Amino acid sequence: MALTLEIVTPEARVYSDTIDSVVIPTVEGEVGILPGHIPLLTQIADGELRVTKGNEVHFLAVGGGFAEVESDHVRVLAERAITEDKIDEGVVEAALKRAEDQLRSAASADPAEFEYLQEMVRFAGVQLSVKRRRR
Repeated sequence: MALTLEIVTPEARVYSDTIDSVVIPTVEGEVGILPGHIPLLTQIADGELRVTKGNEVHFLAVGGGFAEVESDHVRVLAERAITEDKIDEGVVEAALKRAEDQLRSAASADPAEFEYLQEMVRFAGVQLSVKRRRR
């Protein structure tokens, strides 16, 4: 028996495949999903999502949103998600530096902007962690 995994952001479908298992970062910790899992709705945290298919493990960076498990179908509706192969370290490092600089100067700025910048810093860190995992 297998799982169907779909990962969707507001911009695109990031991942869709039949898999053996997935580990999702949630606000309460990591949740491992295997075929036959009970129905579940959980909030996603910024982190590394691990997909196992056969003998291969694939990594994605995800942030924000929700995951729903229903029968043998897992839907991840994420605010942000990117596969390991699409992460460009140079671009992420530059974005991280810009966000950190803006955070330092935005201490008295709008709270929503401050929170957004913090989210960007966290997600950039997750992307770098995913990309550098194999070194």
